[in-house]
Amino acid sequence: MAQVELRRVQSEQEAAEVAQIAREIWLEHYVPIVGEAQIEYMLEKFQTPAAIAAQIVDGAEYYLLLADGEAAGYTAVVPDASAAELFLSKIYVKKSRRGRGLGQKLLEIAEKIARREGLEKIRLTVNRNNRASVVWYARHGFEYAGKTLQEIGGGFVMDDFCFEKTIGPKKEENNG
Repeated sequence: MAQVELRRVQSEQEAAEVAQIAREIWLEHYVPIVGEAQIEYMLEKFQTPAAIAAQIVDGAEYYLLLADGEAAGYTAVVPDASAAELFLSKIYVKKSRRGRGLGQKLLEIAEKIARREGLEKIRLTVNRNNRASVVWYARHGFEYAGKTLQEIGGGFVMDDFCFEKTIGPKKEENNG
């Protein structure tokens, strides 16, 4: 097993590392699903260093996954205390590193954050045609929770399934 490190993204340099790995993974994985034009649009809108930094300011937490010292993947989560849920916005592992339990490590950090925040479930969306990821989420305890079609600008849409995973009760309030 690789030596694994999860690093919370806090600096401009780390955001740039995430943007670089996002470009590599998204172009490799999503072009066959939604086409290159949509991926280029989404990368520019959501995964530039500036966009990542803005998401962090707005409450997202990004984590860079290093395997044997090399950037191998990343995740982004958005805690929502008012809904008692954590939105798992992104979870990606480089193709060359898949099948080695690294996605599970990223999911574990999401679950840890949800528990830390006292949240009852994790919610995510996944492209309807991203069959391998749909199967992976189901295998890791996520259940189908509907569909969503969201316009993202540029004439593009995200046509997704929604999945949820209950992770346990909220932490108890301290009444003393």
